[in-house]
Amino acid sequence: MPLDAALRSRLSSFVESRRDRLVEIIRDLVRIPSENTPPVGNEEACQRYVAEYLKGQGLETELYYFRDVKGLKEHPLFYYKERQYSNRPNVGARRKGQGGGRSLVLSGHIDTVPKGTQPWTRDPFGGQVEGNLLYGRGSNDMKGGVGTNLFMAEALRGLGIELKGDLIIETVSDEEFGGVNGTIAGRLKGYNGDAAIITEPSFLRICPAQRGGRTVHLTLSSTGGVLPEGKFPTGVIDPIRYFLLKMQEFAEQRKKKAAVHEFYADSPDPVPVSITKLTTGPWGTKEPITIPEICQIEMYWQMMPGEKQQDIEKDFHDWFEGIMRAAPEFFPVKPKIEFPVRWLPGSAIARSEPLISELAECAKSALGKEPLIQGIEAPCDMYVFHQAFNTPAVLWGPRGGNTHAADEYVEIDSVVAAAKAQLQFVCQWCGVAL
Repeated sequence: MPLDAALRSRLSSFVESRRDRLVEIIRDLVRIPSENTPPVGNEEACQRYVAEYLKGQGLETELYYFRDVKGLKEHPLFYYKERQYSNRPNVGARRKGQGGGRSLVLSGHIDTVPKGTQPWTRDPFGGQVEGNLLYGRGSNDMKGGVGTNLFMAEALRGLGIELKGDLIIETVSDEEFGGVNGTIAGRLKGYNGDAAIITEPSFLRICPAQRGGRTVHLTLSSTGGVLPEGKFPTGVIDPIRYFLLKMQEFAEQRKKKAAVHEFYADSPDPVPVSITKLTTGPWGTKEPITIPEICQIEMYWQMMPGEKQQDIEKDFHDWFEGIMRAAPEFFPVKPKIEFPVRWLPGSAIARSEPLISELAECAKSALGKEPLIQGIEAPCDMYVFHQAFNTPAVLWGPRGGNTHAADEYVEIDSVVAAAKAQLQFVCQWCGVAL
């Protein structure tokens, strides 16, 4: 049942009056590093903060390790790839409802990508606030969203609101680098509901769909040096040039063959193909000046919901074998092909799901305008809810920038707006016990 205008106003006013508290929670999370550096990760300290916070808000809270989740390693989506989990727990918490309402999961990953070697101009773990921006690794992806989830528990308690349905809040480890094992563990542990919101940075859009993603590592080899007899060597430079030119053929092939899903109808490039890393070795005067003999290329492509792994990978291998046959002189050594990260499928729920329409209603109330309903431009762990546990789920979260780059930030005003809509939706979906 839709909320009445008086309650909507009360909820929004509460969030606005506590915006500094919401920012403080996000800053706390940013200041506790939780970098994912496969095969290991550093999520434990931040997860302990989350667990203590949720216990303090009166939720039944559990910090648990993957080894204690029955059936996890046997699950068909579990992907080990030498990842280590001895100190990488999940947190699951439940605010029990009074009965008669729908249950809701608020989910987010606590791990971040590493701070990296790019030059930061702010402390990556300082949580520095400048005007409307809060800086730090993970501020946008996705501690802004996780902080919003935690704030829901504090807001309900502060407002004295009891819900009819259960509210589940969880933070999972190991989502980055294609590691959705933490999300699977949460479902197998029983932290499930009638619907789920994953608070990734959706830029205040409701995202019922995700693209899939595939990462390929290619190693090209040739001969180099700088002092030859006869023709000056080109090493792997000519093969690199040839490969980069031909890559556009694969990109065009993907555009022609992929059926564009309705949630991506407005996307200028629904199935992008890109190079995310290219290196021929170390840099600097401690290294000799020489024509490179080896090049490592990280190639990345995205997929639409409904596309199948075997079809796209057959197309990739056929294309790559074709360009090698067409120019064997560039490939004296057969290139090495590796897939370092699991296949992440595209996924979507139907536009008719009540989760979408009811969240849109709450977002319109909070934002003062209709929210966009679009697919997110990246893969994530949402497909686990959709495909493995038959749970309708969407992404909803704030706006930010420099995601996975130096000086990552989240926009504070958008966090507050996201929290207003989310608090309304929690009350509407679960029901308020009178």
